[in-house]
Amino acid sequence: MLLAIDAGNTNLVFALIDGGGIRTRWRIATDPRRTADEYAVWLHQLIELEGFKRTDVTAVLISTVVPRALHNLQVLASKYFKVDALIAGRPPLDWGIELDVVAPATVGSDRVVNAIAAHAAHPGELIVVDFGTATTFDWVDGDGAYKGGIIAPGINLSLDALVSAAAKLPRIAIEAPAGNMTVIGRTTEDQMQSGIFWGYIAMIEGLVERMKREIGRPARVISTGGLAMLFDQHTSVFDAIEPDLTLQGLGLMYARLAAE
Repeated sequence: MLLAIDAGNTNLVFALIDGGGIRTRWRIATDPRRTADEYAVWLHQLIELEGFKRTDVTAVLISTVVPRALHNLQVLASKYFKVDALIAGRPPLDWGIELDVVAPATVGSDRVVNAIAAHAAHPGELIVVDFGTATTFDWVDGDGAYKGGIIAPGINLSLDALVSAAAKLPRIAIEAPAGNMTVIGRTTEDQMQSGIFWGYIAMIEGLVERMKREIGRPARVISTGGLAMLFDQHTSVFDAIEPDLTLQGLGLMYARLAAE
């Protein structure tokens, strides 16, 4: 069984994957200072709670955009699972797709892994929108090549910046303003919600439309990340929601290696 690890800027997601797909997943806040021993204690209990054993894990595959977190995750694999961790994009686990951009080495591994999974599930021209610490928009062409994209501040990051820079503005929840379709707020909180929520919806729709015009061919829009479902309730821009896109991509990469 594969232990897949998606190490993002905000959260680390661990998942057990076998031939039947994702069996279970767990999430923990990203902290590069967290040691392999701390990960092991936390994971061991969760694995047993789900009815599995630590010895069920026969491989560990890591995708990370947080270089400082990598070492302790590698120690976790070697010390507690008795395997050398595979790193997405490094030999022997190359991407298997073309990165048709100016500086391929600078593309975040999560974005490439998303492209792999999205192309496998939805052949054709694609725009992949991932809601994370940053919100990314990626173009994957009909051959599965990664062609570039857009990086925008994530909605939580935008809200944090607004609240920290304006002394009198309160912290609010990220949700549609009261009345669902109301744009003009009557209170400070409503106005903030409108600016954050509907402003973000407008950004998503506007950037996707501009990308489609540049691509010049019909493209399906695939969304992933924690807030994908929330935004999907208030816009028709998405053609499909794939909550586990990154984990699915890691499973596909490992399956390709195992089949070689």
